[in-house]
This record gives sequence, structure tokens and C-alpha cells, in this order.
Amino acid sequence: MSQDILALIKENVVQGRINKEDEGMDEGMEGTPAVMELVQQALTDGIDVQKIINEGLTSGMDIVGQKFEEKEYYIPDMLASAEAVGAAMEMLEPHLASSGVEPKGKILIATVKGDLHDIGKNIVSILLRGAGYLVKDLGNDIDDQTIVDAVKEEQPQFLGLSALLTSTMMHMKDIIKSLNDAGIRDNVKVIVGGAPVSEQFANDIGADGFGADGFQAVSIVQSLGS
Repeated sequence: MSQDILALIKENVVQGRINKEDEGMDEGMEGTPAVMELVQQALTDGIDVQKIINEGLTSGMDIVGQKFEEKEYYIPDMLASAEAVGAAMEMLEPHLASSGVEPKGKILIATVKGDLHDIGKNIVSILLRGAGYLVKDLGNDIDDQTIVDAVKEEQPQFLGLSALLTSTMMHMKDIIKSLNDAGIRDNVKVIVGGAPVSEQFANDIGADGFGADGFQAVSIVQSLGS
């Protein structure tokens, strides 16, 4: 029975359905239980929270990632699925804390100063939470010093920086320099991403990793943390 619910959670993540009012990608799903209802049922049935995340939410997003790579899904489709996972993770986080499950690591994430775009950052945040990381989202249009101060205070293992404009992505270089000046650069792995950002740019500014999309960002975090 638990496997049936987990399979349904997985399928509804792929369908991008948060609750039963959502239509989904395929016809005839509206009115049937979606991610939120199914996760609640799984909790009521006593299914382990980690199993819900790993076998339901994360495995569903793995399929979404494959569909995105194969250009079967586009950003709005991926965003719908990510939002379903994000809603489920909000429901599950108190249960994770009470179960004593330790997060894999702490991550600060922000869109740099002058840049108001946050869709990509939000997707990355949701995927990282689903992968078992504690994520603190500082928001968008965040100035360099605020980010450096947050790294000092929060002491994360990772810092994710996002930009969608060529005019704002240079703040990433300034932030890394400020981390060096503050003597804390070696304490945190810096990962950068966003439409104008490239692996070459990441290397040039001294970042530790580059994520072309949310799924690659999660892989980079996992590889740097291993």
C-alpha cells in the first residue's frame, strides 16, 4: 500500500499537480488526489518521511529532469513540478526535524544586487530541499555585503549565487573577492548560475562550481559535498 501512495506522489510530481483542483499534464486528473493530499495520506499511514521524499518527490523530479533535458518539458512545466515539491517539503519539514534526520548540509542562496529575477533560484532552492539540504533563501536584489554577512552568521557549507543579466552577474566576482577579504572564502563552496553565466565565467571568477540549470546545480552541490 505504501508503494502505491509513493508511486502516486511520484506521478503527480511529474504531472505538476499541487492539489486535487490542478489539471496536470494529462487529461482526466482534475479532482483526483494530488501531491499535497497524497503526502498527507502518506504521513497519516505512518510512511517514513525520508521514503516520501526519496521515493516520491525526488524520484518524480528525476523524471522531470530527464524530460527537461530531452526537451519534452520546458521551464513552465519544470516550475509546476518544482512548486508541487516545494509545497510538499513545507509540509514535511516539521516532521523531518522531529524525526531527528540531519540535513546533508546548509546552503545560502541569493540573486545578486540589481537583479530581480528569481524563478531559477526558486527552482534550485526547491530541488535542494528535496535532495535533503537545509536551504536559506536570501531573496533577490541582495547586495554584496549582505551576502557576506549572511555567510559569516549562518556558516553554510555552500553559497549559491544567481543572475539573469550580464550587467549584474559581475557582482558574483565582487562577492567572492569580499569573501576573500573577510577571510572566510575557504569556509564556503560558491556555486554560480543563471542564463548569462557559463562554466568559463565561473572558473574565471574563482567559483567552485557552475549549474546550467536546477538539476545540474544539485549535482554540483552533491559532488562538492562528497
